[in-house]
Amino acid sequence: MISKTAMCPGCKTHVTIQGNPGEKILVTCPKCNLKGYFTIPGVKTESGPVSIEICGLTKTYKDVKAVENLSFNVCKGEVFGFLGPNGAGKTTTIKAMLGLIHVTSGDIKINGFDMKKNGIDVKRNIGYLPERVSFYDNLTPVQTLNFFCELKGVDKSVVPSLIKEVGLEEAMNRKVGTFSKGMVQLLGIAQALIGNPSIYILDEPTVGLDARWVRIVREKIKMLNERGATVIFSSHILSEVEALCDRVAIINRGKLIAEDTVANLNKYLHIKPRIEISIEGLDGKVPKVLENLDGVETADAKGDTLFVTCESHVRSHVIAALEEAGFKVANIKTIEPSLEDAFVKLIEGDT
Repeated sequence: MISKTAMCPGCKTHVTIQGNPGEKILVTCPKCNLKGYFTIPGVKTESGPVSIEICGLTKTYKDVKAVENLSFNVCKGEVFGFLGPNGAGKTTTIKAMLGLIHVTSGDIKINGFDMKKNGIDVKRNIGYLPERVSFYDNLTPVQTLNFFCELKGVDKSVVPSLIKEVGLEEAMNRKVGTFSKGMVQLLGIAQALIGNPSIYILDEPTVGLDARWVRIVREKIKMLNERGATVIFSSHILSEVEALCDRVAIINRGKLIAEDTVANLNKYLHIKPRIEISIEGLDGKVPKVLENLDGVETADAKGDTLFVTCESHVRSHVIAALEEAGFKVANIKTIEPSLEDAFVKLIEGDT
């Protein structure tokens, strides 16, 4: 059994929680009585196999703790999002997972093997796409991938199929220096595919790309996962993470502040859905009938659109109250809580 400290999102009280790795525990804040679930970091032994296990990771640069006592695990075949504001420790953690830096303390296991003891063998089974991928400008994609095949000890015969797989066959004889950023990113994915690894670690794979290239990269991530690969990636584009990930971990100032599915994070944080109601002639004014209506958390108006935050079961009461007050409801749309809502609330609560 291990102990962890969590912060209540309501009153910011720190609560000590004890449990076994992977165990989900219902916690009641002793100060405000807010209830929520907390998952103890570590390997959940009753679940499927774990591809990546981070336990007590700490990395200190002189007097600065970039990562402090960080623990989480990524299950085999999972798409796992790794989130946090700039400077939160995401890239430091990724470099530690890849064995590119020496950690101050803690353990990292990839497919059950210790990174410190079996680093060379572990790395053979990882495809890595760095945040700022770059290649020699004077080489073609074929020459570039041939070079990486030599580094990885993989037969060069796989290169044409890799180029075709990422959609660069028409540019295979062009110099990489003439490529757009999206094309370079796709070449980076092709490089990561060399050797058919079971784990892919992608650091900001869609940063700086326009919508077309973002969609293409997203499709490649889905393709990797459909083949059975485990994918962990960091991103600032929360909508992309929400669309792709099975679970997410959110870190801030080097510490893990949340690890769960998006839906469970929203439930834990008690983030309510919003409804958008179109009302003819509203003219930016919030109807007084909503001011004292039970279950309505917030109500704002812009033009002829009314925005109401409330529990799902209160929605019908809101509509009924508006119609009884003489308002003509033209359209209703429900907006479920997003990963961005959870992210902002967690980060604000941790500051």
